[in-house]
Amino acid sequence: MKLTFLGHACVFVESDAHRIIIDPFLSGNPLARLGPEEIACEYVIVTHGHGDHLGDTIEIAKKNDAMVISNFEIATYCNQQGVEKIHPMHIGGAAQFPFGRVKLTIAHHGSGFVTENNEIITLGNPAGVLLTIAGKTIYHAGDTGLFYDMKLIGDMNDIDVALLPIGDNFTMGIDDAVKAVEFLQPKLTVPIHYKTFDLIDVDPQEFAGKVSAQGGDVRILDVGDSLVVA
Repeated sequence: MKLTFLGHACVFVESDAHRIIIDPFLSGNPLARLGPEEIACEYVIVTHGHGDHLGDTIEIAKKNDAMVISNFEIATYCNQQGVEKIHPMHIGGAAQFPFGRVKLTIAHHGSGFVTENNEIITLGNPAGVLLTIAGKTIYHAGDTGLFYDMKLIGDMNDIDVALLPIGDNFTMGIDDAVKAVEFLQPKLTVPIHYKTFDLIDVDPQEFAGKVSAQGGDVRILDVGDSLVVA
């Protein structure tokens, strides 16, 4: 299984037979190297309704005839915008797909979406995602603050890769993310949701150093970099 970081909180996950994109914020992302028209996938997973996570979901899903997997409100909204294939879920629920299993976890954040008319609509509760594919488990925390139930998530799941926001201001900062690693006990942590904007411009090397000091392993991925989880 291969994971590619596309910038901000967007990752592209590939197995031998399946391609999944999570939180595809490409248009409007100053660090993105790909546009939505370059993405080929069968599934789009969305953690919450903010524009920097819902992003290009609708365009990508329509172009690829891909299925959107998200909370009920986001999935329904995408369907209303012309996405034909959706799978609505909610926090605590899990479902099996041809590629593997998805379970939504809690996340402490918001999920409002600003429409073209500059109106804010609420798109359900934010979530994290436990994605099991090719025998490996990825935890994408979405946008969240630190919460103690991360320890429960770590106790109940053998996490191969944890994707954790570190940018502060809107999510966990570095020190809280280090504590999250302690709770989750993943084999590998990849920092996300930093440097895209000035408000979240933090140094991932500081995060990596602090995690390493407590015995953890961090891989910092530049935009476009991949890692193979074997």
